[in-house]
Formats: sequence, C-alpha cells, structure tokens
Amino acid sequence: MIKREKIKSLLNTTDFNREVSVMGWVKTFRNNQFIALNDGSCMGNLQIVVDFNNTAEELLKRITTGAAIAIKGQLVESLGKGQRVEVKATSVEILGDSDPEKFPLQPKKHSLEFLREIAHLRFRTNTFNAVFKIRHALAFAVHQFYNERGFVYMHTPVITASDAEGAGEMFRVTTLDFDQTPRTEDGKVDFSEDFFGRATNLTVSGQLEGELAAMAFGEIYTFGPTFRAENSNTTRHLAEFWMIEPEVAFADLEDNMQLAEDMMKYLISYAREHCREELEFLNNRLLEEEKNKPQQERSELSLLEKLDFCVNNDFQRLTYTEAIAILKSSKPNQKKQFKYIINEWGADLQSEHERYLVEKHFKKPVILTDYPADIKSFYMRQNEPDSEGRRTVAAMDVLFPGIGEMIGGSQREERMDRLTQRMDELNIPQEELWWYLDTRRFGTAPHSGFGLGFERLILFVTGMTNIRDVIAFPRFPKNAEF
Repeated sequence: MIKREKIKSLLNTTDFNREVSVMGWVKTFRNNQFIALNDGSCMGNLQIVVDFNNTAEELLKRITTGAAIAIKGQLVESLGKGQRVEVKATSVEILGDSDPEKFPLQPKKHSLEFLREIAHLRFRTNTFNAVFKIRHALAFAVHQFYNERGFVYMHTPVITASDAEGAGEMFRVTTLDFDQTPRTEDGKVDFSEDFFGRATNLTVSGQLEGELAAMAFGEIYTFGPTFRAENSNTTRHLAEFWMIEPEVAFADLEDNMQLAEDMMKYLISYAREHCREELEFLNNRLLEEEKNKPQQERSELSLLEKLDFCVNNDFQRLTYTEAIAILKSSKPNQKKQFKYIINEWGADLQSEHERYLVEKHFKKPVILTDYPADIKSFYMRQNEPDSEGRRTVAAMDVLFPGIGEMIGGSQREERMDRLTQRMDELNIPQEELWWYLDTRRFGTAPHSGFGLGFERLILFVTGMTNIRDVIAFPRFPKNAEF
C-alpha cells in the first residue's frame, strides 16, 4: 500500500505545492467537489478538492459519508474560508463503500443516547474522537507518573478466589455445565470438579495482591480491569472498569494523601498540555449545552476552569467527624434539601454530601479522613477510639467537583492481632487469606494505598456526564453488546 501522510501533519505543514497521498473516511461531500476527509489522527478534517468535470460520475456517487477513500493530489494553500490547506485531487480510489441509506452517522448532531446504541461507530464522531484521545493520554500519563517515581508496575490476577472488598457482589468464573452441575452431599455446587478446583470470581480489586508486592519492592502500582456485579443502572457505575491502585511500604495516611494529590494534579496537567485541541472542543461543547439550561442549573466553572481549579488549589483535608458537623449545620440539610438527611455521626456519605463539601463549602478538592470503622473494609488501619469511644479507621476519600468520590484509600492494618480481630468481627475466614496474613507474620511494616477508578477520572477531565461514554464498550446490567 502507498505510504500515506497523516492529516494531522498536513494541517500543520508549511511545505506546500507537492504531491501527497492521504487516506481516510469521508465526513461530508459538498457540491460534487469538496470532500471533508478525516483519518483519526486529529479532530480536524482535510479539504479535498475533486475535479468533478474529469471524474467519472459512477465514482462521484460512491464518495459518500463514511466511505473510506485514498487520495493522491497536490497540497496547496487554501483560498477558501475555514481551512489553511487543501489537496487538489489527481486520483480518487474507493477503499470501502458506505451505503448512505444505511450508514447511521449522517453529518448532523446525534444524541449521546443514540450513539451508545452504535458504540462500534461512535469513535468516528468528534466528541468521541476527543474523549478517547484523552483516555489514551491519561493512561500513558499514569504509567509515566509512577515510572518517574520508581514504582514497579504489577499485573495482578483477573481471576481470583478472594474478595478484597468483602462486598460479595462478584462475577463467578466457571467451566461447569449448568445443566449438569455436580453437587456435594448437602446439595451445594461441588467446585472441586471445576477448572480451578474451587470457587473463583472476576477480581474487584488488585489491592491485596498489590500489598504482597509492596512488601518486597517498596512501591508498586496496578492498572487493570476490575469487575463489580452490582445491579446499578446509574450514570456513575459500570460492571467492568479500570482501576489504578498504588501500594507503598513505609508510608502512612499522610503520605498516601500526598501521593493521591500529586497524582491527580500531574494527570490533569498532562491532559491540559497534551490534549489542548480535544479539551477546547469539549469545553465549547459543554458551553453550548449550558446555554439550554436554566441559569441556576448552569456550572459556575467551564470545563477548562474546573481542571485548572483542581491543579491550582491545595486539596482541603479534614476528618469525617469535622465533615459531619459541617453537613449537619448546612442549609441543604436543615431545609431538608438533601435526599439523604445527615442526622448523626456514622452516616455513610452520599455523592450529594461530598459534592456540597467540594463545590459549595470549601470550593476546592477535599480529602476526607478517619471514617467510622463500621462503614469501611477490614484491612484499614484502626485508630485509637476518640473521646466518645467511637471507632475510626485511617481511611481517606478524595472528593472532586461534579463527581464526588474520585479516590478511596487507607493506611493498611499492619498489626496482625488487630487485623485478625477485625476479620473475625466480619466473618472473613483467616484460612482463605493465609497468604495475605503472611505479610503480617514475616516483616510487617506500615504501608498505604488507594484506588482510582480510571473512568471516573476520564469523566471529570472530559466533562462527560455518563460513565458509559468514557469507556469504549460499556458493560452494565442487561447489556454486554459488542
């Protein structure tokens, strides 16, 4: 195949009056003369000028929206409005036809709901070109951030026999025949005859295995797919998503908070620097959407202002107890405007409470610490009871505007007696996690870590409002299409 030049480089070139070869997909074809061509290398289109008087009519009919074509021609400075360069075509070859009667992406505005139904084609729109270019950039930046700091990248298992969160809402992995499932004497499924010889699931987190590695390498991170079988049909939940989970030995909660803040600022700054065109497009898209909303529902900050707001402000740090006091006395709580009214210490904070703290009270990102032990996982380090005898753990949540919880983490419980006591309280069998407890038996040390849902990060950076629009093929209840 002839070596092609990418449209991105041609749109920025100053080397004119030369022959070029380009390939791409037709966005529009006007007046049998002007093709807007895109090859995915950037959001911009290259204008191709066709000599329709000397081009076969049969060929012109095949230049339709969505068709893949190859062009040879002369690259010249454009005299028309809206573009700086154009190609005067000397040959046009159809690589792949696109039936205009059936191709669902016509040159008009489509709703995001409609585009979700054709997720295999939505990459070709400007919005999703921008979203997935930003996703790529942020994935690269995650690895760069940790590599620069000497962390070791660990691939933790996707298939696991443990439940790191104690949630129980997991997808089972099995090769057993559902029609002839082997049973034990008491009628339960006999997993000893299954592929792994025991019950296994898709992982909800790589954290426990990450802790094992941190006890050898000092600083590690995981970045891989995780699965939750929650029946949540919301704009913020997926059944399959990607998680970034660092684990650091010899680190306390303070170190953990600093790492999380440094990482978030680094990633957002990277996107601001390397995805300017995409962010400008998404910023303008959101500004147009805002015009159709009532004044009181419009965002105080534009997308770009929101990103800068998070980079330029130190994150506010406060305890759960302090947050509860603020929320109890807040106007929305006293006027019963919250859906979930805060009446007492021990309440599990909802997204509306987290967003109030970030967007209304402090007007900056917030890190909440020291949550009640009863609403947190078994592996979090137990604090000494407070003056009222209330038990808390050294947990932290990082809260962001428009999202609520972005990161959840903690200092891990390194003390064997405290950890096993907590496992007993929650009926977590010690024998199943013997390998995890070995890290406390042999050279235990203070250590900390957190989890960042990658799609939540993309949601924030792109300004999209539905998490199903920031992952290529979303998995959610009753949907595993594509």
